[in-house]
Amino acid sequence: MSNSASLVFTQPLWRDYLEMCKPRVVLLMLLCSLVGMLLATPAMVPWHILILGNLGIALVAGSAAALNHLIDAKIDAAMARTKARPIARGRVSNVQAGVFVGVTGVAGLLILAVYINPLTAWLNLASWLGYGVIYTVYLKRATPQNIVIGGLFGAAPPLFGWTAVTNSLDGGGLLLVLIIFAWTPPHFWALAIERKDEYSQVEVPMLPVTHGVMYTKIHILLYTIIMILVSVLPFLSGMSQLFYLVSALVLGAGFIYWDLVLLRGLNSNAPMKTFRYSIIYLMLLFLALLIDHYLPVNYFGI
Repeated sequence: MSNSASLVFTQPLWRDYLEMCKPRVVLLMLLCSLVGMLLATPAMVPWHILILGNLGIALVAGSAAALNHLIDAKIDAAMARTKARPIARGRVSNVQAGVFVGVTGVAGLLILAVYINPLTAWLNLASWLGYGVIYTVYLKRATPQNIVIGGLFGAAPPLFGWTAVTNSLDGGGLLLVLIIFAWTPPHFWALAIERKDEYSQVEVPMLPVTHGVMYTKIHILLYTIIMILVSVLPFLSGMSQLFYLVSALVLGAGFIYWDLVLLRGLNSNAPMKTFRYSIIYLMLLFLALLIDHYLPVNYFGI
């Protein structure tokens, strides 16, 4: 009786599989892909693209996240932030995780290829390989610039949404990718400062480990400035209007504020507060793009 009860208790739950998909990250990705879809056309996006497109993108992203859990299980088990993850704790076996990775990834790619278009499916496959394999297996352990180079793979969701609607690679979709690409280093380096000792313990060469905390703080500020400059390009290119420009500058000023708090080093909570603000920043920036898209042209009369 006790053996049977123990066996049932140790079976992986659906919550374990959901956790492996990094749902909060995937939800942020889906917001960006949704904005990419809506910005790609002045007309209403067909419902099958909105629903099946984002479902396929979510499945592929969840598969890549689960693969990251599988490959990094030993590292996760040694870090306080990740030691409770399902594979690290043994709640999900390697075989179960591998099957889950395969099923979700293939299902997502098939949905995109059959119901959306092959271009979007191929781009998702490239991103899956980039994040799940190239970044996780090689870049993460090879260079302190891991998050800068690897950030390209995580920056693609708005392009997925764009190509799902247009079936083409256009400047607008690529510009949205550039914004997230510039945002990723200051976003992740703030977290890396908070987790510096853990990354050092597992010998992952994050920038604060290899070059020090102050060096990383300066680079967070520099990359934030680059990000703000990139964020105004939609306005300069005519893709958006004044509402977005004002929103981008105000949100960018908030990011600079937290960068300076972090740089001064007087607030021990600054790394995590900067990290959390960066998430809010990206969400609000893309929402501003979306609101601006549906406002009348020249709504301020200029």
